[in-house]
Amino acid sequence: MVHNLNNSNSIFNFSNKHEYVLKVNSGDVVEIETKDCFSDLVKSEEDFMYNMEWDKVNPATGPIYIEGARKGDVLKVTIKKINIKEKAVIATGKDIGVLGDKMNGQHCKVVDIKNDKIIFDNNLEIPVKKMIGVIGVAPNEEEINTGTPGSHGGNMDNTMVEEGATIYFPIFKDGAYFALGDVHAVMADGEIGGAGAEIGAFVTVQLEVINELKLNNPLLENNEFISTIASEKSIDKAVYTAVHDMLNIVKERVNLEIKDISMLFSITSNTEICQVVDPLKTARFVVPKWVLEKYNFRLL
Repeated sequence: MVHNLNNSNSIFNFSNKHEYVLKVNSGDVVEIETKDCFSDLVKSEEDFMYNMEWDKVNPATGPIYIEGARKGDVLKVTIKKINIKEKAVIATGKDIGVLGDKMNGQHCKVVDIKNDKIIFDNNLEIPVKKMIGVIGVAPNEEEINTGTPGSHGGNMDNTMVEEGATIYFPIFKDGAYFALGDVHAVMADGEIGGAGAEIGAFVTVQLEVINELKLNNPLLENNEFISTIASEKSIDKAVYTAVHDMLNIVKERVNLEIKDISMLFSITSNTEICQVVDPLKTARFVVPKWVLEKYNFRLL
């Protein structure tokens, strides 16, 4: 069954206390309308400098209750389509992002999107590469704001969360209470300026409850890779967690000793930065599927 959820249903924290705004069955498809990360309030540079409401940053549309989802299960989210709107906002400034110490004031561009390209200025057009910044479920804790990533997902700003990807979340509350937002027309790994090309969108996802997989943190797969995702206080710790999560997944499914898995990871697989500008930093560990398939690896 296909459902629709408009962007009037916004939350600013992932919480196990929210009332759900839509209830679906496992396997249902939902088209979710999102606002941009500035709640669609920025139409010009003046809006960003003088009228921005900072308590309305990173809205996520939801939450959605999935029938049959139980604490300890896993929510499988297949991203079927991301349709973006026509204008995006790119922003940075004092105390925003890695270069925030080098600027005074707040700055933004409102850019048009034409023929799948972002018109950055008269010299440069950048190809669109759509991805979802905020996506996740209700956490184990009472609430986590939508600007912060964690084991529940949240503001991971992972460029691999795109059309065609499937992302798995550990479920901490019955019903899962899924939500997403903060879509980008394009963003580079790290998001060092503090924002991607922020844009409203219509995102179509399929939501399924999985019982035969156990996770501590999100896991992503696409046609080429499987990737663990971790958010911690430092990038070093995030990398450590992501690699150890992958080790646990692989060693349960292939007939290899840890020493061999370590060597295999070291010569075939990549640690990559998702973002370094949120309260917790996010990294991913990416393993090519063709490598794992040589050992008859199956995730499910």
